[in-house]
Amino acid sequence: MAEYVLFPVGGPRFAFKSGLYSSDKRRSMQDTSSTATANSLLDNGPTTLLEAPIKPAAASEARRHRLLETIFSFPVVRVVLLVMMAVYTFRGRFNTTDTWWDLKTGEIIWNTHHVPTVDTFSFTTNNHAVVPHEWLAQLSIYAAYHFGGYVGMAVWFYVIASLLSIAGYALCWLYSGSGKVAFLGGLGIWFFATIGFSIRAQLIGYLLLVCELLIVWLGCARNRKWLLLLPPLFVLWVNCHGSFLLGLVVLGAVLACSFLEFRIGLLVSHRWTSSQRKMLAAAIVLSIGALFVNPVGLAQLTYPIDTMFNQPLQKQFIQEWPPAPFSDPRAWGLLAASGLILLVPLLKRVELTLQELVLVGLGFELAAQHQRMVFVFGILGMPVLCRLVAAAWSLRGTKRNRVLLNAVVITIAMYVIVQRFPSLRELTEELNKGNPVKALNFIRRSGLSGRMLNEYNYGGYLIWAAPERKIFADGRGDVYEWTGVLKDYVKFATLREDPRFLLDKYRINYCLLNRDAAISRVMKLLPDWKSVYSDDMAIVFVRSTATAAVIPK
Repeated sequence: MAEYVLFPVGGPRFAFKSGLYSSDKRRSMQDTSSTATANSLLDNGPTTLLEAPIKPAAASEARRHRLLETIFSFPVVRVVLLVMMAVYTFRGRFNTTDTWWDLKTGEIIWNTHHVPTVDTFSFTTNNHAVVPHEWLAQLSIYAAYHFGGYVGMAVWFYVIASLLSIAGYALCWLYSGSGKVAFLGGLGIWFFATIGFSIRAQLIGYLLLVCELLIVWLGCARNRKWLLLLPPLFVLWVNCHGSFLLGLVVLGAVLACSFLEFRIGLLVSHRWTSSQRKMLAAAIVLSIGALFVNPVGLAQLTYPIDTMFNQPLQKQFIQEWPPAPFSDPRAWGLLAASGLILLVPLLKRVELTLQELVLVGLGFELAAQHQRMVFVFGILGMPVLCRLVAAAWSLRGTKRNRVLLNAVVITIAMYVIVQRFPSLRELTEELNKGNPVKALNFIRRSGLSGRMLNEYNYGGYLIWAAPERKIFADGRGDVYEWTGVLKDYVKFATLREDPRFLLDKYRINYCLLNRDAAISRVMKLLPDWKSVYSDDMAIVFVRSTATAAVIPK
């Protein structure tokens, strides 16, 4: 009895009938082919192959031609163009608040061979416990710096961003079956990813999300043994970024949908085979167990849950957590892509699977609440949109491989990639432009000491550039919300209470603030504080009792 195996993930319902051609049928076809060949030889006499064997030189030339066609093929052009787009966006993204404390943490791990589990950077948290949920990614960032300096960090970004773009393109191609549509999907993933393209641990986390979707597709559509790659993937993921929780949610949604078989209009769900479901369930159980392979155990697993549900102040105050404003084109892109995913099935009578609807809905919900999650929507939504577009419109074109034209495009793209690669001087200039470098030099020259209140966005840089000075706060909003420091700082920075309450509570000796911040204008009016330095970015205040020691005569 013939067996039908269904592959419903990420595409139309494919049915492959095992044993469609039995060994007898195949043998019969081979015999028929051999007989036809023999008759042709008898009727037409010796063939050219027998009369004039192919010379080795000609065979070598044919192999070289095929190699050139492979190297300069259109799929390679698409990959190179996606890499070019990924690295093209790096300019202006070298300096972020999280980059520097990530780098410093990586340095500590590199030098001490120990993953820190308490805060040693600030004086406000009193060595409060921290969850090292990104330690492995931080170590990789510092390794790039150790071997290549700031240029090495740029290489780290180029590699991770390029791998993410290529993997996203491959994911869209598998889902849609169309390389042309997949290229557009890859551009869509790049477009949404620009919200988070920087030297940060989250870049690795979202690369692993793409890898997870690739494994799930291969495990369902090709061989269920692919699913056994999920547990080692989660061992890596749990030590690189807290987005592993999203990965588990995705797997749970896929497993739930795999049990359902129904059709409601254009919305369908296809039940997986029993062996596929069992393999996926086993892989999920093993993946959950793999999460405990981390430095702190259960706290590492509950950290992203705490971030999502128990840190409301961080989501209100930190810029990347609120919803994307409509001045951001990615917000409009989110609405456009979501609308197309719903409209294409209606307009072109294309089926939409329950699994696709659930994953796209998850991505949209996260992106609508937090602009940083637009990145996630691109990864979850673009493969689905590519499949729908490929099923609705047949994009056919010539199959001719224009080797010369492809070679020209690849050469130009590679030239742009090399030209866009920043020099050490350019990276240093960007670093100096985005951080209070001159103000920090003044503080050192003036001999200011004691407790410093720093601008929140300056904290990460100060951790890296001035490790001898304890900071007030930095981009690690979690530990500061746990200890109540973030609450106090928000009231101070937003003028919700008399700034002297915080200054006296934490016994602050001097402040390093953004010159244009509202609190800086108020600080000038406080009788016990005086501005002793100001430049185009930062301003330094000291208590009046210490002013005489730092003001040049």
